[in-house]
Amino acid sequence: QYSSNLEKADPDHIIAMVTEVIPKYSCLIFCPTKKNCENVASMVCKYLKKEFKAHKEKEKQDLMKNLKSIGNGSVCPILKQTIPFGIAYHHSGLTNDERKSIEEAYSAGVLCLITCTATLAAGVNLPARRVILRAPYVANDFLKKNQYKQMIGRAGRAGLDSAGESILIVQEKDKQLVQELVSSPLENCYSNLLLESAKGMQSLLLSLVGLKIAVTREEVNKFLCSTLLGIQQKLLSREKSLSEIIKDGLENLIEKGLLREQVFEKDCNSKCTLTITPLGKATYKGSIDLAYCNLLYRELRKGLEGLVLESTLHLLYLVTPYNMTSNCSPDWIIYLRQFNQLSGAEQKVADLVGVPESFITKKASGQAIRKNVDTATVNRLYLSFVLYTLLKETNIWSVSEKFNMSRGHVQNLLNSAASFASCVLHFCEELEEFWVYKALLTELIKQLTYCVKTELIPLMEVAGVLEARAKQLYNAGYKTLAHLAYANPQTLVKVIEHLSHRQAKQIVSSAKMLLSEKAEALQEEVEELLKVPVDIP
Repeated sequence: QYSSNLEKADPDHIIAMVTEVIPKYSCLIFCPTKKNCENVASMVCKYLKKEFKAHKEKEKQDLMKNLKSIGNGSVCPILKQTIPFGIAYHHSGLTNDERKSIEEAYSAGVLCLITCTATLAAGVNLPARRVILRAPYVANDFLKKNQYKQMIGRAGRAGLDSAGESILIVQEKDKQLVQELVSSPLENCYSNLLLESAKGMQSLLLSLVGLKIAVTREEVNKFLCSTLLGIQQKLLSREKSLSEIIKDGLENLIEKGLLREQVFEKDCNSKCTLTITPLGKATYKGSIDLAYCNLLYRELRKGLEGLVLESTLHLLYLVTPYNMTSNCSPDWIIYLRQFNQLSGAEQKVADLVGVPESFITKKASGQAIRKNVDTATVNRLYLSFVLYTLLKETNIWSVSEKFNMSRGHVQNLLNSAASFASCVLHFCEELEEFWVYKALLTELIKQLTYCVKTELIPLMEVAGVLEARAKQLYNAGYKTLAHLAYANPQTLVKVIEHLSHRQAKQIVSSAKMLLSEKAEALQEEVEELLKVPVDIP
């Protein structure tokens, strides 16, 4: 029975549809946006009866403790309000560890309702008795058939549940589109090699030549005839034939200095072979996006002339992913505040990369800017400020508040920077002139990968040890890998809070394995050093 107040709060009767199945069975609600996920979760728990709190109460308290430990003492206020009722939201604004805890609690039946975005539909195996689609949209885009199938496919998974149902909530204006969606066949699958100015095609051509799979134009043509694009070519590119597309791609790579073509004269026959240049090899070995490889090379060259090493800021700027700058919109007041907290040498970094102090000051005070400054560079420096603060504070919560970004976005930036730094390292390893970056980046990659105080890194190399656990172990006197390898699991369980006997045994055995691997590697090095040369004069 809906009162007039409840009718206003929940015109689509989501609460009625949910309470038909929870807490006995599980339910998923797919929402178009992240904000909508949070709002629906809050709204549902406001109107649920108090009896819902009694269901698996202790397990819910354990989940809250776990989330508190993941967040270094902080828990999202919405989750604090919804979890006692067995409800949570799930989207990219949460950190990976928070998402994992919520998924595990849902699988164990501790949580019976998750409000989520479309990202949960693919990849995570979370079935439900009832799936509700809040609207036929993903953000502002109308649902595609394959997305719809993915979402409703969560309902009543074979072998896991005996029944399942899906409900799609539709407004009058979308009725016709939804009827077409439900009755239409799945979309066709097309080759993506020609998307984004044929970026995929050029990347494939570079790898083919680099890996010596194809070293002549004929061999390249032959290879591409057997790809999906080769079969769909007439459908996807009416203006150009496949051989013209390949010719354009190869010429573009030669023009960028990634490939070269050499002509060999043999028995009056001339033969053209394609070879990869050092820059081309560095690009494909480092998996660098072709759109940025020349820019990366120029920036690393420029860095050699005056790399500021007083702190990690300049290096962080060089490994801040290019592809994240387009979605970044800096808060200018925060930008200026962060800039003013830098030392003189660090402020010089901003000037070196092309973002003068006057530009940030004018933007923050809303003044007109006459001088043109590259937006991508400005955004990239802002993101490197986020990373720099993160490495100093090692707390995603405080940094996300400081920069007014979601925790998930900050963590995504950190993970992307760690993997891009690794790509840049492989890129530098192929180019002799960048020898100096090798040592600098190796250390930085460790910091970005673990994002903890340096003393905790050896402990976090052990499987199953995350930041909160590493802090507990360090504070309890387990400060090195050897301490863990020779620890007594029973003692660990006594001194470390919330550590099960199974986890303790796993940590000790992982540490032993890692220690013996490191010892073996050193032993091999010793044997190599002591080996008697066979060619002694």
